[in-house]
Amino acid sequence: MLGDSIPIVELREIIKQVAPTDVTVLITGESGSGKEVVANEIHKLSKRSEKPFITVNCGAIPEGIIESELFGHVKGSFTGATENRKGYFEAANGGTIFLDEIGELPMQTQVKFLRVIENGEYMKVGGNKTEKVDVRIIAATNKNLEQLIQNNSFREDLYYRLRSINITIPPLRERKSDIKLLFESFISQFTKRNSIEFKGITPEAMDFIGNYNWPGNVRQLKNFTESLITLNSDKVIDLDDVMRQLSIPKSEILPATVNGYNKQDERQLLFGALFELKKDIMDIKHQLSHMEEAKSAAVPENGFYVSDDKIDNISFDEFEQELLTYYYNKYNGNINRIADKLKISNRTLYRKFKQYGLKNGKYNL
Repeated sequence: MLGDSIPIVELREIIKQVAPTDVTVLITGESGSGKEVVANEIHKLSKRSEKPFITVNCGAIPEGIIESELFGHVKGSFTGATENRKGYFEAANGGTIFLDEIGELPMQTQVKFLRVIENGEYMKVGGNKTEKVDVRIIAATNKNLEQLIQNNSFREDLYYRLRSINITIPPLRERKSDIKLLFESFISQFTKRNSIEFKGITPEAMDFIGNYNWPGNVRQLKNFTESLITLNSDKVIDLDDVMRQLSIPKSEILPATVNGYNKQDERQLLFGALFELKKDIMDIKHQLSHMEEAKSAAVPENGFYVSDDKIDNISFDEFEQELLTYYYNKYNGNINRIADKLKISNRTLYRKFKQYGLKNGKYNL
């Protein structure tokens, strides 16, 4: 559950709200995204935390024995059943059972599983009496159960019963700000556990790791980290080491990838373009700032100008005199042109010329 991205912060809050209850939870997310970690966290924060937490991978159990594994069997119920055997539900009594890859559960077994969810009852294979069990059920899948329902390979009533609470774990590529934290955590755990020295990693290599898509999610990042450290424990890890470990030829890496963008991630390219645009805007603002400083520090050769230090101490009449003197000289005393420029009447302008000693004004057309 390590990370400070918004999706992970929200996920932790949901877990805190769900854990104290006994409601059934369905966890969805891509393979390797951490579904079992979330299930374990729910159990640890629940009132059942001191009781067993049993994990069952439904996809790893052959269809012929899955009911026996889940519900147990009685002696002689089938060939090889030489003694009574507890199932996973009985082993998890009082605690939590986590059924991973629930989409792989056979249809016949789904019926019996639904009965356990609804009233806590089941029957052992070969048995003739109903057993009672008190377990918190958490299921997980990386498949689209609604699509399986349409394909008649998953029961609709079981789906709606399972998803009383549906927690979706975002893939690692959608919370890339967590990658560095996870990478550093995996390094710390692995080096301490194996007494290996970590000599560091170059910024280019870290940028690449932080912007890689990680199709296998957190599980892939963890395995990658452990292999990378093991094979490069005698040196500072560089970009070539990372690419070699990921089996990525240099020819497939765009220059932009080395600078922090991955060509397989269009959003990252967009973010990169926006980042470059922001830099350009900042450069322009910086240049304009210098231009303003230069303007305030020097009097232009052409045009009316009053310096900042002078304008703070000048009166309105003095400012007006400066302005009229400038235009008087510019237009050689032509009252018509000056009045038109200043949008005032000829009479008013002539009066002001006399006021400021500019008495040679001419009514030239």
